[in-house]
Amino acid sequence: MVENSELLLVPAFADLPDDQIAWFISQAQELRYKAGDTYVRQGTPADAMFVILEGQLELHGEIGGETVAFSMNAGDVTGTLPFSRMKQFMVNGRAVSDSRVLRFPAALFPDLVQKMPELAKRLVGLMSDRIRETTRIEQQRDRLAALGKLSAGLAHELNNPASAAKRATSQLRDILKKIKDASLELGRRDLTPAQKAEIEKLETSFIQRDEPPPDALAVSDLEEQVDSLLRSHGQNDLWQLAADLARKNIRPEALESLFAALDAGTARAALVRIAASVEIANLLNEIESSTSRISDLVRAIKEYTYMDQAPVQNVDIVKSLETTLTILNHKLKRGVAVQRDYQRIPLLVNSFGSELNQVWTNLIDNAIDAMEGKGELRLRTYRDDGCVVVEIGDSGPGISSEIEPHIFEPFFTTKGVGQGTGLGLDTVQRIVKKHRGNIQVTSKPGDTRFQVWLPLAEASIPAEKPV
Repeated sequence: MVENSELLLVPAFADLPDDQIAWFISQAQELRYKAGDTYVRQGTPADAMFVILEGQLELHGEIGGETVAFSMNAGDVTGTLPFSRMKQFMVNGRAVSDSRVLRFPAALFPDLVQKMPELAKRLVGLMSDRIRETTRIEQQRDRLAALGKLSAGLAHELNNPASAAKRATSQLRDILKKIKDASLELGRRDLTPAQKAEIEKLETSFIQRDEPPPDALAVSDLEEQVDSLLRSHGQNDLWQLAADLARKNIRPEALESLFAALDAGTARAALVRIAASVEIANLLNEIESSTSRISDLVRAIKEYTYMDQAPVQNVDIVKSLETTLTILNHKLKRGVAVQRDYQRIPLLVNSFGSELNQVWTNLIDNAIDAMEGKGELRLRTYRDDGCVVVEIGDSGPGISSEIEPHIFEPFFTTKGVGQGTGLGLDTVQRIVKKHRGNIQVTSKPGDTRFQVWLPLAEASIPAEKPV
């Protein structure tokens, strides 16, 4: 038999009148569980509240694709609570150790609220704490999932230029051997100053060419012409050299002077060296381009995260949007055309670190997903009195009128299981409100627009002219 004094030791019941405690005990069922016993099963009706008097209980299962486990000790209250909308238990519950609990039926919650109003108030507070903790876990999981997606995309973006630079470096080693052998061969020949000058002139002119590469068909035709010229001078095995020169858009007539000034053997060595020099220049350009791309991405990451910067500062909205586009480039280049309409005057917003970037990331990512990776992403910024308005639109199918009123609700999502938590737009709204702003959405097929109003920083607002 449960005594009043036992229940008074439970924080939720502390200091409650004896008659109320006695009524609660009279309506509850005392249960005892051995370690390992199950006291609730996933999917069964959430029809009772449990007050743990002795021992330890555990809830474990899967929520939203995540494995969760919660432990509760003597003095805790678990199960369904008054005003809870839970219809079924989401996870399984078992006793970790020998336990004694009071089971209070949910059917009597209306009587409990009437007879024990203070307990009902405390249980509502307990439920609020539970909701906040669940939301915190979901938000943390959502942030980790978003971070994982961004990390995977950035890893791919960084891997491409890194692989190109590595490949070019490997090729550079082979080319350096060719140019060394060709230079030694030329050094063994008794060249006149005029012949040396002709070789150097051609080599310099070819390296310094800065023309757009020809298309594949033009390269093929040019390769045949260069190879034909080489064969006409007895060079029947320099087809690879002909291909290298053709890719650089070097025409056969540019090589005629070399054969006119040199004998066949010397011309061959000179051609090998010239072609190697051209290839080295190409590879160096590729390495420079690849490493520059890596540097740009690293700089974008630092700007996106506001690494090494003050936690609160004036943020250029356009720069913030462009940084986010750089981070999401791996999703954009699959078939999304970006249309920009930015106000030219810099628009500054006083922002908490990288939080605004989270807003743009969620909105742009949702737009790309809505278009299934192919369509038009429209970015616009303009000033409206003391606010900057950021408009992010897409050419996707739109948001239905039934769904639109719920899109900012926590945990609401139209994505499949494991694809979304329903916290992206909730997070967006919370961050915008934190910045004393507002967000609205208008949608029709082919034109969905999210508009974010944010108060301009004082630095963006021109001082009034004296009268």
